[in-house]
Amino acid sequence: MPALGCCVDAAVAPPAYANSPLGSLPAPPPLPLSFNSGTSPPTPMSPTSASAGSVAADVDASHWSPSHSASLYKIDSWGAPYFAVNPSGNVSVRPYGHATLAHQEIDLLKIVKKVTDPKSVGGLGLQLPLIVRLPDVLRDRLESLQSAFEFAIQTQCYEAHYQGVFPVKCNQDRFVVEDIVKFGSQFRFGLEAGSKPELLLAMSCLCKGSPEALLVCNGFKDAEYITLALLARKLALNAVIVLEQEEEVDLVIEISKKLNVRPVIGARAKLRTKHSGHFGATSGEKGKFGLTTCQILRVVKKLELAEMLDCFQLLHFHIGSQIPSTALLTDGVGEAAQIYCELVRLGANMQVIDIGGGLGIDYDGSKSADSDLSVAYTLEEYASAVVQAIRYVCDRKNVKHPVLCSESGRAIVSHHSILIFEAVSASVSRAAPVAMSPLGLQYLVEGLTEDARSDYTKMTTAALRGEFETCLFYADQLKQRCIEQFKDGTLGIEQLATVDGLCDFVAKEIGASDPVRTYHVNLSIFTSIPDYWGIGQLFPIVPIHHLDERPGVRGILSDLTCDSDGKIDKFIGGGTSLPLHEMVGGGGGERGPYYLGMFLGGAYEEALGGVHNLFGGPSVVRVLQSDGPHSFAVTRAMPGPSCGDVLRVMQHEPELMFETLKHRAEECCGQEHGSNGGNGDTDDYGMANNSALASSLAQYFHSMPYLVVPSSCSLTAINNGGGLYYCNGEDYDAVVDSSPNEDEQWSYCYA
Repeated sequence: MPALGCCVDAAVAPPAYANSPLGSLPAPPPLPLSFNSGTSPPTPMSPTSASAGSVAADVDASHWSPSHSASLYKIDSWGAPYFAVNPSGNVSVRPYGHATLAHQEIDLLKIVKKVTDPKSVGGLGLQLPLIVRLPDVLRDRLESLQSAFEFAIQTQCYEAHYQGVFPVKCNQDRFVVEDIVKFGSQFRFGLEAGSKPELLLAMSCLCKGSPEALLVCNGFKDAEYITLALLARKLALNAVIVLEQEEEVDLVIEISKKLNVRPVIGARAKLRTKHSGHFGATSGEKGKFGLTTCQILRVVKKLELAEMLDCFQLLHFHIGSQIPSTALLTDGVGEAAQIYCELVRLGANMQVIDIGGGLGIDYDGSKSADSDLSVAYTLEEYASAVVQAIRYVCDRKNVKHPVLCSESGRAIVSHHSILIFEAVSASVSRAAPVAMSPLGLQYLVEGLTEDARSDYTKMTTAALRGEFETCLFYADQLKQRCIEQFKDGTLGIEQLATVDGLCDFVAKEIGASDPVRTYHVNLSIFTSIPDYWGIGQLFPIVPIHHLDERPGVRGILSDLTCDSDGKIDKFIGGGTSLPLHEMVGGGGGERGPYYLGMFLGGAYEEALGGVHNLFGGPSVVRVLQSDGPHSFAVTRAMPGPSCGDVLRVMQHEPELMFETLKHRAEECCGQEHGSNGGNGDTDDYGMANNSALASSLAQYFHSMPYLVVPSSCSLTAINNGGGLYYCNGEDYDAVVDSSPNEDEQWSYCYA
């Protein structure tokens, strides 16, 4: 049975204590505490048993396998068909979903190694945190959405087609938007914009897309916004101005006549159908956007008077993001279809129903309709419900089937982006026994008040009897009395530390200590996972390696910021801690770096992140599947912003800041030289010191704000001035088509 064999080490006593008269005092109550009453202390819960789900709690470490980790972290549920655990115990990416062949899987750990290794050994020399973008996954998501609607249209004999749009607010990154336009061109896939900057980028990107692709102009509009949208039509872009407020129709009529542009107009209907979850706040009659039935009728009248009713061609609505069930979806789509048919009856030239966003993803793998983190349907079931609901209403009203459009953002981009970060340290378990000597024990007890000594004796007696709750009660009471003594100045810090260690050990031995550790991660939650902090959104977080080993501890994640909210202590599945592996020697210790990945975060997080504590964004790499020896090629890599970059965001001027510091360096070095009463030689020495100090200061403006851990070799890349590493399309094709030479697979060029 475990034993509480604790005594105070002589090291905790003051140096002169060994020769003090206290050595002749009677011995204190004996402390070798032993659970020898025949009653065993409660066994602390296994670090994995609380979260293991279908994983057997009795699987010991020697029988642990990657499949156990896949079940433990539910990777097969939320990650399918794009993420899995490979036989090496690392998370792998299946870039083509179900169609991915075994040799096409990409090991995430190999990507991280490629990115963080120094250039001297063929790496990119970038620093974590890191966003890994996977365009192949993006393409598969888009094609899967298109296929789902095409299948539903074909099987239900629907007499129009589907062409979606991507709402750029989900991820405005240039290369993400360009990829979507490129991959979706064959499907007439378009873009949705909600502000003037978004409209500008959408117009630019769609110049390379299908001429039939829709450019849906949503959001509040002023004269400038409407003018820009009308100019888009002059550029032969298929722009549709969606009215969000009734007064916007007056501006559209006025400006279109001035520009001599015939607009295409849509209206956002404010449906009665309401999504009750967190993401449904904009739905229902009191929603933020849209026109009521009365307002829609007034818009029809105004357009009719202006002889522009034929311009009214699209009806838009939005129930809310993360629609949980097809029942709610069918209800909302059916209501909107009724409005559409009524507009046709009133003479509008209706062509398109835009069902808005709402296609959800399963963040926790539960397939549940009762959670904001999940949905109870597949892509195919979603598409089928939409097609069936609209077809049913239109057939009853004898109305031609409209073109179907959706603004699916979250469902398209979430899977293609992975945030990788590193744990740099972990809190040390407080359960180590404290070696004590009889002399040190006397020193401890002698300093206690009478009440505290009584608590000490009762704690010991309770432990010997196996009365563990009583033992814990007196241990806590002893600790509180000692804290009060310390505050009063009657107890030394050595004695207080000994009592702390003693009470922690007692708690651990009787199974009452907190088994959860804090893992400090090289990340800013406010910058990289703002939805967790802002709205409590949970994302799957998983170690990307060591998954062939049973995780031995549970932990929460604490970021680098100076804010108490900078931690993650809620995880998918309802857990308040995450199964993790031991960190021996810290982030760069005997085990090496410990990497974790946050998945399904490709929507919103990058655009929402700020510069809290002046931590900039992460580095970003674009990775394509390749048939070379490593199954992938890095085709673009961008270092994260430097300290100078984030300072500029807050209106500071790094160049002037450096000049100020350089001037101070000259003053300080000059004073140091003067105090030494120098000569010509020392002048040269002082100048050299000043130059070295200035050079060192300059380097800091170019470094990345995050910690530089031993596993990273970031300074080389950062000091290139934030350069962009990439292969263009021709370079990439040449790499893929070349012989499987490792150096060629890792090649990149600097721009």
